[in-house]
Amino acid sequence: MELWLNDRIEGQMCSVRVVNVLHMEKSRYQEIAVVETENYGKALVLNGALQLTEKDEFFYHEMLVHVPMSLHPCPEKVLIIGGGDGGSLREVLKHESVKRAVMVEIDERVVEICKEFFPTVSCGFSDPRAELLYEDGVRFVEETEERFDVVLVDSTDPYDFAEKLFSEEFFRNVYRVLTEDGVCSSQTESPFIMGALIRKVGSYLRSLFKYSAVYWTVVPTYPGGLWTFTLGSKMHDPLSFRSLDGIKTRFYSSEVHKASLAGNISDIVEMKERT
Repeated sequence: MELWLNDRIEGQMCSVRVVNVLHMEKSRYQEIAVVETENYGKALVLNGALQLTEKDEFFYHEMLVHVPMSLHPCPEKVLIIGGGDGGSLREVLKHESVKRAVMVEIDERVVEICKEFFPTVSCGFSDPRAELLYEDGVRFVEETEERFDVVLVDSTDPYDFAEKLFSEEFFRNVYRVLTEDGVCSSQTESPFIMGALIRKVGSYLRSLFKYSAVYWTVVPTYPGGLWTFTLGSKMHDPLSFRSLDGIKTRFYSSEVHKASLAGNISDIVEMKERT
């Protein structure tokens, strides 16, 4: 008998063949599973939705992190909302200027499971610059008096407890906790499937920031294959960025940075309404 993981979202599905179920449990917040896939190595699955695989996770994590990080001239304090697998933290800590990286994750079990099954992804947790808080990210940005140079929103899909991470009030609080030249970026799903969400988040950031932009990456195991991020910058043009030649990456580069912003992704987002 064959076992397939079917990741469904808004009328579309991505399927990968599973050769072994390595772990499964239900935490206080969600169902967590780790499976071995035929083509992509181990995969993390939350509430039936594939979050990462060993083979293609860097397409997502490098682009979420390095595009906004490269806009800031010297990012020292970084806040990550979500990102319990540790991939975004790993990429943030590649920047030598970072003195403190605070990660706010609601589900402690996601972190512990990823430490066990995905050590190359979660390796940043042992860095002395990393600070891990187990609490609600929405409440954190609402209440904290700290200020950060960069805020990264590495959330799950916009359902259940994660839905508020895509709200106008949340992004107003993100703006508030940023320094005067701060930058933020949030994952905003597939342009083919979740165009309405991308337009909504984009409208929030345009109203708050001097600069805003939607940029993209490819993630073969996510529904639609093409994935977006939406960024806001108080002072720095997204096309005026620092070279990260000293940082080791597998996908991100200066050329990819420019291409991800120049791909007319907004046309794809609007495509469903025009056809």
